[in-house]
Amino acid sequence: MLHGTAPQIFEAAKQLRNEMTAAEQLLWQFLKLDRKGLKFRRQHAIGIYVADFYCHKAKLVIELDGSVHDNPEVAERDAVREKDLKEWGYTIIRFNNKEVFGNVESVVNEIRRITNEIIKSNHNNQ
Repeated sequence: MLHGTAPQIFEAAKQLRNEMTAAEQLLWQFLKLDRKGLKFRRQHAIGIYVADFYCHKAKLVIELDGSVHDNPEVAERDAVREKDLKEWGYTIIRFNNKEVFGNVESVVNEIRRITNEIIKSNHNNQ
């Protein structure tokens, strides 16, 4: 199991895939059709967490933040989660829902740019 991922986390990820937010659904429509050789997963279990989107080739976690993430308690949990994921070797990028709704193509282009940058850097370091 990945980073000790418990079966309950896999079940939670499955449930979240069935209950995606409108912003997640919109972004997924673009990510799942990627023709540039990048494969993305949605609601992907990693350890005790579920990433909104994940690209294994780049070890990239993509998080979409709604207004609930403005809550100090949620922001604190986000910081702990991000610290853990970084310690496990993942890169995390965040977009807020307004960015997705306002210009999803720009968000997708930024995701592709970062993903390709990570992959190129990893390839050069081998």
